[in-house]
Amino acid sequence: MAGGMLAPWCEAESAPAEVTAQSVESVEWWAAHVPDVVRAGSLVLSPPRDVGEIARFGRRTSHFHTLGTEDIALLEPDLAGRFHKALFFADEGHVDPRKALIALRQSLEAMGGTVLLDGASAPDEADFDWVVDCTGLNARAKLNTLRGVRGEMILLRCPDVALHRPVRMLHPRIPIYIVPRADHVFMVGATMIESENAGGMTVRSMTELLNAVWVLHPGFGEAEILEMGTGLRPSYPDNMPTVVQDGQHIYVNGMYRHGFLLSPARAQEVANIIFGAPEKAA
Repeated sequence: MAGGMLAPWCEAESAPAEVTAQSVESVEWWAAHVPDVVRAGSLVLSPPRDVGEIARFGRRTSHFHTLGTEDIALLEPDLAGRFHKALFFADEGHVDPRKALIALRQSLEAMGGTVLLDGASAPDEADFDWVVDCTGLNARAKLNTLRGVRGEMILLRCPDVALHRPVRMLHPRIPIYIVPRADHVFMVGATMIESENAGGMTVRSMTELLNAVWVLHPGFGEAEILEMGTGLRPSYPDNMPTVVQDGQHIYVNGMYRHGFLLSPARAQEVANIIFGAPEKAA
């Protein structure tokens, strides 16, 4: 249910400075390793009544251009005349998470790796020099400070609306993002609720997500709902992903909402443990 946004500068609005510092190269990494990475930037908007949120967002971020009505229309013609101020983060990108995972699996198998799915029996850990555990909340017995943060998303199909980049709709209480996929599909997300309730989507969350896309463009009123998803994001108290080594076991966890953004940096950290840190050029 990930959005797949590679947005280090936007995430600086609410994330620790380490998130931006460790993720600025993530767009390049994903573009080099999986197909269909879109490098069209991110657009940050707000409903007219909440336009002050744009100034607040800008004070907490960098690497953006402030746009007016005409510039917004040039970037996103379907939003022409609907918004009069926006922030454009040109250096950001996004990836379809499901396609990316398929590509990573194929790369792993091409290098001789084996992927076991659907409850297949795990191999004996004693047969391996290292065990890298990325199992989220299932690892809480070993990582007792992990908590779950509930998130909900909706997938829509809407042939009446075209967007070329992720759009973030700011709101004082619940900011929403809309991420375009292929074939007129849009991922709308995602709530962040301090709860470990893994049940289905609530009426309140669905209403908030759908209201946001309605405000963005009324054409979404005719969209087909393809999927509703809920999940728990594994998170540490400071919401920063961490690599923990315990003998031959390496735990990569607490990705919170930064899975695709920070996974290249965390993977490099694991590689440094196993193979040794690369020597720096003189």
